[in-house]
Amino acid sequence: MPDPRLDIDSFIAGLPKVELHVHLVGSASVPTVIELARRHPDCGVPTDAAELRSFYEFTDFAHFIRVYIAVNALIRTPEDLTALTYGTARDLASQSVRYAEITVTPDSHLLMGIKPEAIGPALTDARNQARTDFGIELGWIFDIPGELGLESGERTADWVERFAPEGSVGFGLGGPELGVSRAQFADVFGRARALGLASVPHAGETTGPETIWESIRLLGARRIGHGITALQDPDLVSYLAAHDVTLDMCPTSNLRTRAVTTLAEHPLPALLRSGVSVTLNSDDPGMFATTLNSEFAVAHHQFGMDAGRLADLARTAARASFCAEHLRRRILADIDAYTAGAEV
Repeated sequence: MPDPRLDIDSFIAGLPKVELHVHLVGSASVPTVIELARRHPDCGVPTDAAELRSFYEFTDFAHFIRVYIAVNALIRTPEDLTALTYGTARDLASQSVRYAEITVTPDSHLLMGIKPEAIGPALTDARNQARTDFGIELGWIFDIPGELGLESGERTADWVERFAPEGSVGFGLGGPELGVSRAQFADVFGRARALGLASVPHAGETTGPETIWESIRLLGARRIGHGITALQDPDLVSYLAAHDVTLDMCPTSNLRTRAVTTLAEHPLPALLRSGVSVTLNSDDPGMFATTLNSEFAVAHHQFGMDAGRLADLARTAARASFCAEHLRRRILADIDAYTAGAEV
């Protein structure tokens, strides 16, 4: 029997977790962004904390993308990239995250003047130091900024083929969905898959189920970023469940970008009831004023999930990850030991 005295917030804080959908630039904390904005005042990003939080009040998804691009322009040197990655790892480790797949957008950094051969070492330095200092393991997902089109996709694939560092596990597609066909990127995703990188595009966040179908059929998606419109197509829901295609869901992100009006209407609980594999993630925690722990709290307070179901979500993320098998087994064992100790 679950312990009736169990404090859910304390349980969440200590629960071993895996983060599968977090963008490096969007993870930057307010103090980190302010520090970078003061270094690079020409980007138009506020240098005052209150003004920056107001800057992060998004009117819609298109507005969010404009803000994201402005913040990305603050990352101009390999040292900026290392500091940002290390800070993200520190923040995740403080939430009992044992493994995280961080989404990095190489083309955005290339366009800001960072040399192609410098990106991988900057990430590796942060990865190694984070492992030493915090005991967290990092994997990399390299994504295409969809608003820049196929040329960006080709540049990204070229960079991955030449410079992808150790720990590279996935290839994604972010940015706006409206007007950005998944089909145009089929060849570059094929190149990435040939290198052993798993396909993990965003889809079905601001468009309908057809974008998710395209991502599966044309891009070979093994996981989908968001996928909140999947419920509109019962055949798609059945396919996702039958073929174990995981949806990496980010409830607070969807609320903040106005993809959903209220958390009460978020499809995560219904998708779980339909047998779809779902994970909880923070997406852009610095911009959305959230954390992975906060997302688990949303699942409890908003979706009614008890400690046992929260632990199951943590297990799903470990199983859906692309980490080494020995690390997956260790994380799952840690979750089991933790829940046993909490009498869940």
